[in-house]
Amino acid sequence: MNRLTLDDLAPGRTFETSFFANDAPGSRFRWRATQLDGRRAPKVVLSDDARIQEGVPCVVRVVHVGKPESATHGHVEVVWDRAASFRVEGVWLDPSVARKLEVLLDSGLNILLDGPQGCGKTTLARAVATQLGMDFVFFNCGAVVEASDFFATIQVRASESGAPVTDFVKTEILEAIERASSDASRRVLVFLDELNRCPEPARNALMPALDSTRRVFHPIENRFLAIPDHVQFVAAINRGRQFSATFGLDAAQLDRFAPLRMTYPPPEEEVKILRRRHPSLAAKVVERVVVVADAVRRSPEIATGLSVRATDEACVYLAHPRFGGGTDDQIRDVLRTSFCLRFDGDADDVTTDAGAVWTIVEQTLRQAE
Repeated sequence: MNRLTLDDLAPGRTFETSFFANDAPGSRFRWRATQLDGRRAPKVVLSDDARIQEGVPCVVRVVHVGKPESATHGHVEVVWDRAASFRVEGVWLDPSVARKLEVLLDSGLNILLDGPQGCGKTTLARAVATQLGMDFVFFNCGAVVEASDFFATIQVRASESGAPVTDFVKTEILEAIERASSDASRRVLVFLDELNRCPEPARNALMPALDSTRRVFHPIENRFLAIPDHVQFVAAINRGRQFSATFGLDAAQLDRFAPLRMTYPPPEEEVKILRRRHPSLAAKVVERVVVVADAVRRSPEIATGLSVRATDEACVYLAHPRFGGGTDDQIRDVLRTSFCLRFDGDADDVTTDAGAVWTIVEQTLRQAE
């Protein structure tokens, strides 16, 4: 049953919901919702509780049902009871890592997500920001060369006379810190992607931001800027000899973070993720794609992991009408493209990584037939 009844809404009962601003003229309630526990409420749900944040799931308690005898009037009044259980959609986390992540988010500590490429680090950070109602700021550290690049870049443009003019342009990080400084209710998650792809001297500019000093140098205004407590930093790195143009993080830099190790989801969890993303694709097709990917990841001959982006890409192809739902030949053809082309060499050359992957793909598909 998709709709609640008034009997379900006895005062004292609790439900999970998300609120949005109530724009009804003259209403004394600032928050409005229409669903409780994912089911349609028989009357509009209203609250004026200051602990509620717009769009952030929470558990509320029913305190009053107005005009229960009317089918068209009245409302359900609720108050905030507690925060909703922490969960992240679209990415798998080991339960122990999920518990640690929740604690770190509550504490405000800097978090370092360490794991193979394509295991869901960016997806996780974005989902966390959405779940907690935080502004999400994505920053690619691979573009940083100088220390100041974290906070401002130099842009050259033509003036009205045609002469070149140099401007300092604030980065997303600096803009987010300034916004948070002027609005204490604006929680911000700054995601530092590929932190170890920028040179160590440049990365040192972040040290005061990540320790108890909590300040950065404003290169445009030539002053230090304090970082509010409601700004949280989450960084992601890939480590290993297979990654080019990366720099190691020294002990002092690592010590500024609480590290969390991520990995690829177990096959059964990856199937669930992909089936939610591609509901039109037959379960057996998704399962076959994931079984092959898992075989590649577990192979000791392959140094680089196969990302979840690769399995998702394969499902995009196979779910498209041009592929007609995924016959055995189509799966074989798609995996040759989506999997093998992510590795060096030629799929037909067994001495290369691409060739070794193709051998695994063919063997696994034969075993699955």
